[in-house]
Amino acid sequence: MVVNFKDKPVGIFGGSFDPPHNGHLKIVKQSLKKFKFEKIYWVVTKKNPLKKKAFFSIDERIKKSLKIVGKSSKIHVVYLDKIIKSSKTYKVIKYFLKREKTKLIYLIIGSDNLITFHKWDNWKKILKLSKVLVFLRRGYDKKAKKMVLTRYNNNKNIIFIKSKKIDISSSSIRKKIFKINGSKKN
Repeated sequence: MVVNFKDKPVGIFGGSFDPPHNGHLKIVKQSLKKFKFEKIYWVVTKKNPLKKKAFFSIDERIKKSLKIVGKSSKIHVVYLDKIIKSSKTYKVIKYFLKREKTKLIYLIIGSDNLITFHKWDNWKKILKLSKVLVFLRRGYDKKAKKMVLTRYNNNKNIIFIKSKKIDISSSSIRKKIFKINGSKKN
């Protein structure tokens, strides 16, 4: 069977990555292996709309993301806020649907994000336009699986991924930095 490029799935792993860490990289690598993605876009956003403000600058977060990803030919670190004039996931998905000429978009998130997913702009449209791959995170899994939106969706576009749980988080890294340096950054 010949597979057209447009038939290949595209993964989107987005966030503020404040800061990015090896747990993020593990999720992306597991996604590449398990779903045979041609590529995954690691989309760094200037600000998470559900949080107050970023600790690291956008330039620092992009540089740190590029460093963590290394020379992977399948993981592409991108910053799209200026191009699409938004950091909203719905707009990012629409951008990649058009750019990649595919209908197979997979949004990769942690179970902690599923808990607040119903607060995202156009969350119902996101579920219609993409499959959401949910990686389990210690302390969030049970609550995420009980969310109203998982019942609303009947789980057809929300896929829970069984994998080793990742205990590292950007917020725990920021707390350590605050503890070591006061409020100063590295």
